[in-house]
Amino acid sequence: MANGVFIHREDSIYRDTPAVRYHFPKPYLDRVRACVGDWIVYYEPVKVRETRGYWAVARVQTVMADPEQSNMFYALIEPGSFLQFTDPVPFIEKDGPVERGLLNDFGKLSGRAQAAVRPLSQQDFIRIVNAGLPDADLLPRIDPPSDATRLREDRLGYDLGERTRVAQLTLRPLRDRAFRKSVLNAYGERCALTGLKLINGGGRAEVEAAHIRSVEANGPDLVANGLALSGTVHWMFDRGLITLTDDLSIRVSSHVNDRNGVAALLNKDGKARMPVRAGDRPHPIFLEWHRDTCFKA
Repeated sequence: MANGVFIHREDSIYRDTPAVRYHFPKPYLDRVRACVGDWIVYYEPVKVRETRGYWAVARVQTVMADPEQSNMFYALIEPGSFLQFTDPVPFIEKDGPVERGLLNDFGKLSGRAQAAVRPLSQQDFIRIVNAGLPDADLLPRIDPPSDATRLREDRLGYDLGERTRVAQLTLRPLRDRAFRKSVLNAYGERCALTGLKLINGGGRAEVEAAHIRSVEANGPDLVANGLALSGTVHWMFDRGLITLTDDLSIRVSSHVNDRNGVAALLNKDGKARMPVRAGDRPHPIFLEWHRDTCFKA
């Protein structure tokens, strides 16, 4: 097993769905197979407009041949392992490339920097993850924790050593914090369906981060699988009383008993407010899952 870097572009000709699968040609097969069972980092190249640099982490579950294209393969991502960084990491830091393994003996970038799939040293992997997932100050909006729960979460920390840090990537408290921070940043801490931006007395946003496809159904911790929602709307969304169409129109279930009250709460134009960045907007595949699985028409 080994860590690796997978280059991904949203305008790619490949059939990538980063939280689910990575599409690649045969020349990279051995490199991808070396990553099976271990963690990789997704990277957007500098030529991409508004590039995010290193922007997500995931664990490779297996590799399979593309049944429709010869000499093409898929790296399948382990369900529940994909996690988008709260702070995308640029290729170049103040003291040089964050991926130090790309430097040659003369301290210059080697040709390896052009490879779409490349090995990543554990030291570089830990450095990138620590930069992409710094200690989040936006805790999940859940019932007030007991003293025992609060103490357990405090002990999670973010820098307890390399192997401990990697193990933390699977822990739900860390993933909840990172997901919430990423979603709230994308939506400007404003509810997508009501337009409300409420800040409490402590300066904390009251909006919550909702998964469109639930975690229990292997929904990824990806901003495109998230919505920033106020508490009441989040409750309705999770219980299938409200959903979104692919054109982001708001649909209210016929099971809602106070339709006028709900209508008064929602955006007047019947449309959800979206992040500026197109790649952060709800993906149709997750919206379809919510309509088919959760929504009570």
